[in-house]
Amino acid sequence: MCRSIKPLFNFDPPVTPEEIRAASLQFVRKISGFHKPSKANEPAFQAAVDEVAAAASHLLFALETGAPPKNRDEEAAKARARAAARPR
Repeated sequence: MCRSIKPLFNFDPPVTPEEIRAASLQFVRKISGFHKPSKANEPAFQAAVDEVAAAASHLLFALETGAPPKNRDEEAAKARARAAARPR
């Protein structure tokens, strides 16, 4: 899957609409194969981003957990450590 799409659920501070939109844009880019669509495909591309963002928002705000929220900085540090440990 697209490595630039990060988990957005159960973080402190909570996810922002901008983060949801950015993840949605990455998802639509991945499945469409377009980084930037042509003028003819732009309306469909933007509509897809909007629809994915709406569905993602609905999902993220409907999910429940008993786990404490994760710290963004700590999770980023863990991800960097995992990336550094991968064989090159």
